[in-house]
Amino acid sequence: MKRHDVVVVGGGPAGLAVAITAARRGLDTVVLERASTPVDKACGEGLMPSGLAALERLGALSHLDMRDSSPFVGIRYVQEDGSTAEGKLPAPGGLGVRRLALSQALSSRAREVGVDLRENSHAVSHVRTPDGVTLETPTGPVSARFLVAADGLNSPLRKAEGLDVEREVLRRYGLRRHFRRVPWTPYVEVHFASGVEAYVTPAGAERVGIAFLWEDGTVEGRVGFDALLERFPRLVEQLNGAEPDSQPRGAGPLARVVRTRIADRFALVGDAAGYVDAVTGEGLTLAFACAESLGALLPDALAKGAGRDTLLPYERTFQQVFRKYAWTTQGLLMLARRPRLRRPVVRLLGRAPWLFERILAAVVS
Repeated sequence: MKRHDVVVVGGGPAGLAVAITAARRGLDTVVLERASTPVDKACGEGLMPSGLAALERLGALSHLDMRDSSPFVGIRYVQEDGSTAEGKLPAPGGLGVRRLALSQALSSRAREVGVDLRENSHAVSHVRTPDGVTLETPTGPVSARFLVAADGLNSPLRKAEGLDVEREVLRRYGLRRHFRRVPWTPYVEVHFASGVEAYVTPAGAERVGIAFLWEDGTVEGRVGFDALLERFPRLVEQLNGAEPDSQPRGAGPLARVVRTRIADRFALVGDAAGYVDAVTGEGLTLAFACAESLGALLPDALAKGAGRDTLLPYERTFQQVFRKYAWTTQGLLMLARRPRLRRPVVRLLGRAPWLFERILAAVVS
């Protein structure tokens, strides 16, 4: 049985980013993806400036079909009474990307740099030893010197390793759908209503993505895309006559607490490594930053035996990036859950766009 240097379970953006980075550093890398590529997922689909830069560093930006993406210049908050606040992002701004197009671009780049990307494959079980790891898959065993778990929010590998932390956290859910129409705004819009937010992302020359986020128990009655959309009359008006361009796709609960991301010859990355919420739109940027850090570290870690101690630089990078993301996310969640506090804050930002832009620059840089 061939022994690879690295096996990545999960062919989402984080898994492919690790694989691309590792392969470019000379490591024999295989990715097991449960579905066929390109892979869709419920996602806000907005890349912030640093995430866009990471996509270019990975060499995937040139593979992106620009017909399935749309630049945006900043963030606009829209409240129930029509008051707004707009802030521009640092240059070059952000990019709304249909998840299927992002998956296609990263998959193409991975194959281009020599990654063995195996579709319709997954890990049934795994065994770690001092020398490596062996995975059982539906088509036979896969052996490698190192295992990267990029298998999503519900990460079976994280659970198998006993790294979940059971803690009382907000149970938030997301639901996303696309509509075919020319985007009406160069901003990512965040609309607020009682108990739920709507995120509008330009995701193509003639496509707009609408994603809802809400907390369990705050939305009465049956929760469905159309029912949630009715809570936002301005969006209903903008979408009048626009044909759906995808089926509703959901995710959640979103928050995940993880004890640690590293063990001997093992690391978690992406949503599997821990998550707070999608409210800031930084999920992809966080995933790319951590994936690049891990992929760059792997050659040296493997040369030293890939024990937990050799992976500590990745854990420190994760903590640094995640801490900032978590603080920002918790702050925005606090505002979203307290309309009496949120409304004057948004009005203040509307009167002082320079302040809003400074905050955005600090958050996304």
